[in-house]
Amino acid sequence: MPVLAGLVVGIVSWLEGCDDHEVDPDSAVKMLESVAWVLEDLPAEQQERLVHVLNEMADGSPNPDWGYRLRLFPYACGLVADEPAKPTG
Repeated sequence: MPVLAGLVVGIVSWLEGCDDHEVDPDSAVKMLESVAWVLEDLPAEQQERLVHVLNEMADGSPNPDWGYRLRLFPYACGLVADEPAKPTG
């Protein structure tokens, strides 16, 4: 599951950071909304597992920015209520 979770976060991060000439903005929004919808539709136990896996990946990440993005993902998709603290230094 970590590989799949990392892939989804990576793709979503890429879509969010794309310029209009790289990906049509309407298409990017539709894709991002589709990802959020699928994740919100997962059973609660699978959502919890995904959040747990992402937090484990963030804990093991040597890159604080990527670790933060992994922790932010569940919040951004509406799977958790609390926004994670941004890394310092």
